[in-house]
Amino acid sequence: MGKIRSIFSNQYFILFLWFVPGLLAVIKGVYFGDGTSANYNNYIIYKHNFLNVIHQHSLFGPEPQYYFDLNHYGPVFALVIAPFALLPDHIGVLLWVFFNSWILYKAVMMLPISKEQRLLILLINVNSLIGSSGNVQVNPLITALIIFSYVFIKRKQDFWAALTIILGTFIKLYGIVGLAFFFFSDNKLKLMAGLFIWSVVLFVLPMFISSPVYIWHTYQSWYPDLLAKNATNVVSDRGNRSVMGMISKIFHIQHLSNLLVLAPALLLMGLSYLRVNIWKDTRYQLLILASVLIFTVIYSTGSEPPTYIIAFIGVAIWFMVLPRPVKGFDWFLLIFALLITSFSNSDIIPKYLRVNFILPYALIALPCLLIWLKIIYEMLFRRFEQKPLNIGLPS
Repeated sequence: MGKIRSIFSNQYFILFLWFVPGLLAVIKGVYFGDGTSANYNNYIIYKHNFLNVIHQHSLFGPEPQYYFDLNHYGPVFALVIAPFALLPDHIGVLLWVFFNSWILYKAVMMLPISKEQRLLILLINVNSLIGSSGNVQVNPLITALIIFSYVFIKRKQDFWAALTIILGTFIKLYGIVGLAFFFFSDNKLKLMAGLFIWSVVLFVLPMFISSPVYIWHTYQSWYPDLLAKNATNVVSDRGNRSVMGMISKIFHIQHLSNLLVLAPALLLMGLSYLRVNIWKDTRYQLLILASVLIFTVIYSTGSEPPTYIIAFIGVAIWFMVLPRPVKGFDWFLLIFALLITSFSNSDIIPKYLRVNFILPYALIALPCLLIWLKIIYEMLFRRFEQKPLNIGLPS
């Protein structure tokens, strides 16, 4: 038992698990697949975001001659994907996956907790990262940007926090949740100025590889595209692995209003900020971070299994901040989340349960919902003055 424990606490072993299996999954699809780009379709979508911006083609229309599905990312994403899109596909896709793994690793390692706790967060999320990497997703980058927005505010680097908030928002809108950390800033005017400056800069920047008129019209088209995507998600069998999707699928509600679910959730989020006297407590701040990461996914109709790496990083952060020893109910919640959320598509879960219950009823959202409610409870009632967390800002 001691040897097994030492292996799973070994930094190099955890980093091997973090970087290598996901890359191998992509290599298998790229080099040993059927020879088509279908194995890395998402990357082709990302690549054509860049190509469509420089050629001033519509970002949001179908292009079945190149890829299936649709692009829903803003024109700023063209600048992010450009260094990879300029390379041959079989090289660019591997570097893209590695970059996403690295940027999320970097973000987690900047959290104000012990090195051992950061490594455990990585370990808990290995399977989620493999799923995201296998689907060549952008979600690790989005997760990293949300974490960066908190870390930079914590470090009093509000100008850079503003950049990560605006960049995440201009890529996939999810990044806007970084504003949840606004109240932790010691220089709110500097943060607001940074938000304004970076909004202007990132709005204008894609114009240098395109044109002002094209970028302006693209942003005008983005909102209707997102509305159409949401309408499609609501009735989709493959997507909408959210709380709204779970309720709709379990109770066979065809036109459930998102507001009926979101409004109580937002109210609970607002209540969790009422304890102003502990805003400076790092444990409380980390619970807010965990809450925001989970909220972003479980209350989004666009959530799919690979999206849950965002939420599961939040789950792991919550578990690291719990008082020690960890109580039995909290262990149950973590294991429940690992089985139903992280490993729901694996052979660990019997196929009968996976096919007939977890996937059709969007039960992947259930463990994260329970943990999110537990986090809200802790932020409202936990006594933070007891057993201080051993924290420090890593370099």
